[in-house]
Amino acid sequence: MRKFEKELRPRDLYLNRLIAFQDTEPVKIVTGIRRCGKSSLLKLMIRHLRETGVTDEQIIEMNFESMTFRSMTVEELYQYVKERLPHGKRAYLFFDEIQRVDQWQDAVNSFRVDFDCDIYVTGSNAYLLSSEYATYLAGRSVEIKMLPLSFKEFLDFHGFTVEETKSPSGGIRKRIYDTNDVNYEPQELLEAYMRFGGMPGIADVGLDLDKALMLLDGIYSTVVVRDILERERRRGQRQITDPDLLRKIILFLADNIGNNTSMTSISNTLVNEKLLDKNRKGNPSVHTVQAYVGALLDSYIFYQIKRFDIKGKAYLRTLGKYYIVDIGLRNYLLGFRDIDTGHIIENIVYLELLRRSYDVAIGKVYNKEVDFIATNADEKRYIQVTESMNDPNTRERELSSLRMIRDNYEKIVIAGNCDYPITRDGIKIVKLTDFLLE
Repeated sequence: MRKFEKELRPRDLYLNRLIAFQDTEPVKIVTGIRRCGKSSLLKLMIRHLRETGVTDEQIIEMNFESMTFRSMTVEELYQYVKERLPHGKRAYLFFDEIQRVDQWQDAVNSFRVDFDCDIYVTGSNAYLLSSEYATYLAGRSVEIKMLPLSFKEFLDFHGFTVEETKSPSGGIRKRIYDTNDVNYEPQELLEAYMRFGGMPGIADVGLDLDKALMLLDGIYSTVVVRDILERERRRGQRQITDPDLLRKIILFLADNIGNNTSMTSISNTLVNEKLLDKNRKGNPSVHTVQAYVGALLDSYIFYQIKRFDIKGKAYLRTLGKYYIVDIGLRNYLLGFRDIDTGHIIENIVYLELLRRSYDVAIGKVYNKEVDFIATNADEKRYIQVTESMNDPNTRERELSSLRMIRDNYEKIVIAGNCDYPITRDGIKIVKLTDFLLE
């Protein structure tokens, strides 16, 4: 156990969020796509507790994918924990993949009421969704939403370090070094990140394409077959039963990241490809598509982003966009191809904004679009994302919509390629690698 913990790689972004809620009443629930690091995060938290004086007898850790606990009933779970509680001290309870216990919510609620304890839970997000546990733990839980590795985490997991030096012009220059002290330009490593993605398991197999594809295939199969199709069967649902149709919808969404998309457009495409039948009134089966897309959102394979009218200050009901949880997973699904770079960059920036705790929407200003409006309790930022800002026509196009916004919040263009990062008309132009390494 301790040997394994020493090999844990840091995920400080999420660990600090857990620590911020340590010894508070809410149940800490970690959600995220399978294999994004939820179990390791629990182990990091346990290590933190030990390092800060919590004894082993105070920590009760259970992984319900282990045969030790696999057939446990909710009553047996309650009794198991009760028998192991420390005398006169607070207990720290860690439950990994707890959804395998039927009616687990009853046990967790009872622990809160009956014992002096601090509770941490993870599970496949297809089981631990707000809609399913809210009834039991409404107002008594906090959700930590976990994503695959950021670019900075990707570098750390793969043994790279970033060093900053002053350039002759006075700016900051970043160089990245591997364990053999070979140095790389940030752009070189960004291209590897855009190719392999951020699933933590890839760090264990190295940047080897065949091994990475095998790992991504396992993640995809587990999420789709086990978390979506099997879960729906267990719940007695009849809407999501066709694995071929589910895959077609996944491929459609993966191929259209960053494009304005509606349920009707997905449905029409599938009908034209003879994958869906029209109903008797002649309309495509929009409700069927909606059910499948909803399951994919619930499993955090895709994220939906809505449009916001900046002038009218209201969300719009039409034409949202979808982004995939990991670019490596998209490459596994669609094949590695040197197109859609602009949308891939958009996808990466969107996920980075989520990691930084922003609420994100698409902006509409008159007849133009702003890629992202990013807001949190302290600030608002308008962000355009583009593959390159070196072409004058592209530069003018990306700046024009931001110029139309009349308020004084920060306006930024993030560019994959940008020879001269500057501020123009009050709008900052920054390079993608600089943004990701902030």
